[in-house]
Amino acid sequence: MFYLTALTTLATVQFYGWLGYRVGRARMIYGVPAPATTGDPTFERHYRIQMNTLEWLPIQLVGLWMFAIYVSDLGAALLGVVWIVGRALYARAYLADPKTRTTGFVIQFAASTLLCLGAIGDIFMRILLGD
Repeated sequence: MFYLTALTTLATVQFYGWLGYRVGRARMIYGVPAPATTGDPTFERHYRIQMNTLEWLPIQLVGLWMFAIYVSDLGAALLGVVWIVGRALYARAYLADPKTRTTGFVIQFAASTLLCLGAIGDIFMRILLGD
């Protein structure tokens, strides 16, 4: 069973939901009615944080589950938590000053890359070894 990866997946989706909530709240605070996606610069940063996270979710979730299945449930969960932390740091930095987002981005990028490459490596090893 993949209990740890399942919990990490739920945490990831909840984190994304929280970002969506923050966009909705920013709409009210800064007077940007739906469906507009531009207006106040602070609203736009909230929106871009959510959208950039959405752009990374498929990569993250596929890598997370492939790593859990082929390598390790615990390893996948730990890297999944690192990804969430990286995204949270990214969000905080981007909101303050978009030029300072690099650290959070690199952390989440590294976590996603390790998950994907780890899964790919193990899958290829299984193919080569006839597993």
